[in-house]
Amino acid sequence: MAFLQVNLLSQALMRTVSVNVILPVDKLPMPGISPREDKPYKTLYLLHGILGNQMDWVTTTRVQRFAEEHNLAVVMPAGENAFYVDEPKSHNLYGEFIGKELVELTRKMFPLSHRREDTFIGGLSMGGYGAMRNGLKYHDTFGCIISLSGALFIDEVPNRTNDTPAFFESRDYAEAVFGDLDRVLQSDKNPKFLVEQILNKKSEMPKIFMACGEEDFLLQANRDFVEFLKSKKVEVTFVTGPGSHEWDFWDTYIKKAIEWLPTEEKSFGINSGNVK
Repeated sequence: MAFLQVNLLSQALMRTVSVNVILPVDKLPMPGISPREDKPYKTLYLLHGILGNQMDWVTTTRVQRFAEEHNLAVVMPAGENAFYVDEPKSHNLYGEFIGKELVELTRKMFPLSHRREDTFIGGLSMGGYGAMRNGLKYHDTFGCIISLSGALFIDEVPNRTNDTPAFFESRDYAEAVFGDLDRVLQSDKNPKFLVEQILNKKSEMPKIFMACGEEDFLLQANRDFVEFLKSKKVEVTFVTGPGSHEWDFWDTYIKKAIEWLPTEEKSFGINSGNVK
């Protein structure tokens, strides 16, 4: 499994951005197994949570092994603490970067499929929100969305105050990220608003997988979003299990999420874990 660290200049952000890529081009088939057909790879764009960066997924989960088993390319960008939305005043167009520019650039760099049905987006916490928002906004690009413990609390954002010790829970921070909070619910920063737009246009809705821990403080927000989707007759796979807002849960459920994706048939390659 090739692991590549890329630095690329983003026009949407007007700066250099770090991106990690898992690419199974060097996967060696087991003896007696035919080599994989030479064709582009299905791809998962995988977003980190708040306080994290492009290293989080590979240093704290087994996503590299899961990707290799399914011949899946995984692209992991650095998203800072920007919730993967567009903030034009500071030229932080993270939504445009994630949903459009990053896909275009990585398809030029690597042997990735250009087909919607082979292109997926996922993330955890802040990245779960980012995956949901950008997967819906750019529904012509992404065929599947994965949100693990998604920060899907946009309904309560307009009521925030600055009476909190956590900067990312403050009103000032929310305004810096989302802009005018009085308008956020009727904007493309609200996944529910985007769902309504897709339905009104009769466009194809991405398939959605959501998971949240039973002790996670975001569980109710995730349940509320699932109920909203069901009320709109949008198909969603939602699973819960033991765990809180932590990496043991995300390691377990990124495996389940990848198995849910329409990837290639699972196969194992020769590596240091199975040499006898």
